[in-house]
Amino acid sequence: MDLFDRISDEIKKAMLARQKTRLEALRGIKKEFLEARTAKGANGELTDETAVRIMVKMVKQRKESARIYEENNRPELAAGELAEAEVIEEFLPKQLSAEELETEIRAVIAETGAASPADMGKVMGVATKRLAGRAEGRAISETVKRLLNS
Repeated sequence: MDLFDRISDEIKKAMLARQKTRLEALRGIKKEFLEARTAKGANGELTDETAVRIMVKMVKQRKESARIYEENNRPELAAGELAEAEVIEEFLPKQLSAEELETEIRAVIAETGAASPADMGKVMGVATKRLAGRAEGRAISETVKRLLNS
C-alpha cells in the first residue's frame, strides 16, 4: 500500500473515531498529495519519495508556525500546529539519531572525497538526497560543517 492509500485509509479511521486534529492533518496531507499528482509534469503519479518530501515540508511548516504562535503569546494555536506535525511525522521514515546521522555523513564524505569546508556543497548534494525524510536539512548541514571543519 503506497502512502497515498494509507493516508486515505487513515482519514476514514479518523472520521469514524471523531479525531478532529488527526483528521485535519490527514486531509492536509491528502490535499498536498493530490496537488502534487495533478501538477504539471507529474503524469498523475506520486512516488513515495515525493510524498515523503512533501510531508517533511509540511512538518517543517507546522513547527515554524508553532514557533511564531509561541512568540506571539498564542500557545493554544501553537499546540494545534504541533499536534498536526506529530500526526504527519507518523508517516515519515524513522528519524536518524545524532550518531547515526554522523555515521551516514562520514560515509558520504569518504565517498565524495571531500577534505575541506570548500567541498561542503558536494557533500550536501549527496547527503540531502540520501537522507531525505530521515533527517532535517539543518541537522545535516550542521553535521557536515562540523565534520569538514575538524
